[in-house]
Amino acid sequence: MKKSMTLPTYDSLKVGDEIPAMISPPVSRHTLALYCGASGDHNPIHVDIDFAKSSGLDDVIAHGMLSAGYLGRMLTNWVPQSAIRNWKNRFTAMTLIGDSVTCSGKIVEKFEKDGEKFIRLELQTNTLQAQTIVAEVVVVLA
Repeated sequence: MKKSMTLPTYDSLKVGDEIPAMISPPVSRHTLALYCGASGDHNPIHVDIDFAKSSGLDDVIAHGMLSAGYLGRMLTNWVPQSAIRNWKNRFTAMTLIGDSVTCSGKIVEKFEKDGEKFIRLELQTNTLQAQTIVAEVVVVLA
């Protein structure tokens, strides 16, 4: 049985509201290997410890887009993918083996344009060590 999504409405939300957060399982080497295959990103810095060490790191690092994917999952747990109108993100720090990625977001603006109602959100991912992604997303709501 498919779980139905209760969609937020424009009128039920206000600036400052937080959307439901999400925490990923700890990133493992297995996670990175699977993501390499799924994404086609086979940069050795993500899977080859010798290469990572030769690049000055202590170990491999997670793909930035893996964390962005977790952020996308958090958002699409709240609204359908079809509601997303614009997405910009910036990678700010590395995600390491063993890190869980905490995804969160809040509403920073509500506006109407051409008869549609939009919400602008600031999203972010964090590990225990650092904020790893900051993003700005615009979604359309009824």
